[in-house]
Amino acid sequence: MSETSEIFDFQEIDEIIDAAGCAPSSIIAILQGIQERFRYIPRELFPRLAERLGISEARIYGVATFYENFSLEPKGKFVIKVCDGTACHVRKSIPILERLRSELGLSEERVTTEDLGFTVETVACLGACALAPALTVNDKVYPAMTPDKASEMLASLKVD
Repeated sequence: MSETSEIFDFQEIDEIIDAAGCAPSSIIAILQGIQERFRYIPRELFPRLAERLGISEARIYGVATFYENFSLEPKGKFVIKVCDGTACHVRKSIPILERLRSELGLSEERVTTEDLGFTVETVACLGACALAPALTVNDKVYPAMTPDKASEMLASLKVD
């Protein structure tokens, strides 16, 4: 077990499975439920999922890694997605990203703070081009961002 391992309440996992339907065809809904609960999909749950659904752990892994929205790594309480699509990029999204990483001690390789408070990721497009440069925090859109506005936003989130 890794440093980020935790003890899981399998009753809670079984409830997620039962709510989605205990069938191999329900794997995406089950993984979504697990990720919603834990903010990532713990690999330690794969044996239980495989047993309950009657599929291999390899198949679960394949689904969990195929879809970009799933994460096998723990994410922070606040997931910040900085858009680097064309509209945001030309309106200077990279200095915003650099400011966030600098203030949180993160990098391209290390995207989540050690205390699991923040995760900073880039995305190809948020679909908010008219609001560029934009970012989201837990899916709430922050339009017309600047590095200074990003710093202010971080400060307000740290209070929460």
